[in-house]
Amino acid sequence: MLEYQQMRIESRLYELGYVLPLPPAPGGNYTSAKIVGNLVFLAGVISADEQGVIAGTLGQGRSLEDGYHAARCCVLTQLAALKEALGTLDHVQQIVSVNGYVNSVAGFAESPKVINGASDLLVELFGDAGRHVRAAIGVSALPRNALVELQMMVAI
Repeated sequence: MLEYQQMRIESRLYELGYVLPLPPAPGGNYTSAKIVGNLVFLAGVISADEQGVIAGTLGQGRSLEDGYHAARCCVLTQLAALKEALGTLDHVQQIVSVNGYVNSVAGFAESPKVINGASDLLVELFGDAGRHVRAAIGVSALPRNALVELQMMVAI
């Protein structure tokens, strides 16, 4: 992980002022994380913080800043699921892919700016190993009216 190789990721999280939430329980007949070879596929998680689901629609009462924050919260939830699967985040070699879904009104063109919240946090934590390919897609609805949903693939 280049410059962060010697730094434990959980220490880095703490240093940046973040705390991992409890990992989510699957909401159906699937698993939160699936390890195949050196890849971990993480199921989608919805935006939530200590108050509960971060809900709403971008372009209808929710701001870009709300969405950016919601995407960062999704990353923290994904890291909690990843830690549960691996025992430690220090096994992460690189973040490979992020798919972000933004609950938004028709014609909302700023989904990439929302998902930057996730991408920026991953680079803050992992340095160059946090850079990834991604999709940022506006959708008309998400589970529990969540503002953002995020899915990731990680190399270990």
